[in-house]
Amino acid sequence: MLSDQTLEKLRILTESAKYDVSCSSSGTVRKGKQGMVGNTVGGIGICHSFADDGRCISLLKIMLTNYCMYDCAYCVNRRSNDIKRATLSVSELEEITMEFYRRNYIEGLFLSSGVVRNPDYTMERLTAIVRDLRLVHRFNGYIHLKAIPGASQELLAEAGRYADRMSVNIEIPREESLKLLAPEKDHKSVFQPMKLIQQGVIENKEDRQRYRHTPRFVPAGQSTQMIVGATKDSDRDILTMSSMLYHQPSMRRVYYSGYVSVNTFDSRLPVLKQPPLVRENRLYQADWLLRFYHFKVEEIVDDLHPNLDLDIDPKLSWALRHPEAFPVDINTADYEMLLRVPGIGNKSAWLIANSRRFNRLTSFDLKKMGVVMKKAKYFITCHELASAFDRTSVIGINELRPERLRPLLITNEQKKLAEAESQLSFDFEP
Repeated sequence: MLSDQTLEKLRILTESAKYDVSCSSSGTVRKGKQGMVGNTVGGIGICHSFADDGRCISLLKIMLTNYCMYDCAYCVNRRSNDIKRATLSVSELEEITMEFYRRNYIEGLFLSSGVVRNPDYTMERLTAIVRDLRLVHRFNGYIHLKAIPGASQELLAEAGRYADRMSVNIEIPREESLKLLAPEKDHKSVFQPMKLIQQGVIENKEDRQRYRHTPRFVPAGQSTQMIVGATKDSDRDILTMSSMLYHQPSMRRVYYSGYVSVNTFDSRLPVLKQPPLVRENRLYQADWLLRFYHFKVEEIVDDLHPNLDLDIDPKLSWALRHPEAFPVDINTADYEMLLRVPGIGNKSAWLIANSRRFNRLTSFDLKKMGVVMKKAKYFITCHELASAFDRTSVIGINELRPERLRPLLITNEQKKLAEAESQLSFDFEP
């Protein structure tokens, strides 16, 4: 049984951990083993993710301590904040994790911490927890561990042998902005542990090719997080950083977190009534284009458009800026061009590319494949030139013109959300 004192610590530390969004499904499979406790089912990770069958998968998302030696302006746990503080011992956190698992509350652990004394001291305690969970408690579930910037290579290497995923948060894309809000930090301190983890992943891959039973090192790779709206950095700055990170072999996900005004007294921070959620959503959509749709950063945002359009998604925005690329003939266009058509996803594009070998496709076929015809019909041609929905001639983007087509593709709900967010104050006090 957990004591009342431990439960109060648990309440404080889970509340302090809620602003870190850099956790998701693991992409790894840990099968049940005799003598071990738990597993990671079907390659699905933890953190309120959803499995293919719709099942919600949960984790314990907690900090070891919310005391911190740093005074970062954007962080609720900053040194100068007057908040309730708590620290769990190594054994207490292990007990909480195992008790929650046995009660079927969780299926894994997301563990982070404020930095106390020095990075090595904090990282040593985090490493001790994941090591004991694996070796002493025989816990075989998913573990996501936050690496502490500035920690030694030896501690990071040991932690990587027991964690499924490790993450180091960049927080701010440009170093000038980071120095403004967190003078005690710099990008070098963040990139160094990232590089060490990446090196460990590469070396482990080589070792596994030589020795069959070599234990895996951070099998689910790395992730990181950037805060959106806390600084004047544009979406172009954010996506440029993301693109650079995705070129690293061990980086799996970059997360974007709309800034929550937790420190309203600090004049370095913007005055926001609510987090910029629409902008956050657009960044995730742009991130998807970078990862799965063969887009480059300069195609999504550029000097004339440094920020994403809040009214429409990034792919539709690109299409409206490049009418010369359309219409696309569904029956002849290559796979890469199909991916650029608004309303066609990567699964639909794959189905189109494989199905048209046997028969010419019509708009009725496209609808069955999951293509959003309300959007796509203005950018494509297929076997017939008439819409399967209203049986009238479809006028394409070049005949209708982008400026006239744009209002037709924006729903009233999208307009309201974009207008509400555009009215937020992003002014930075002098």
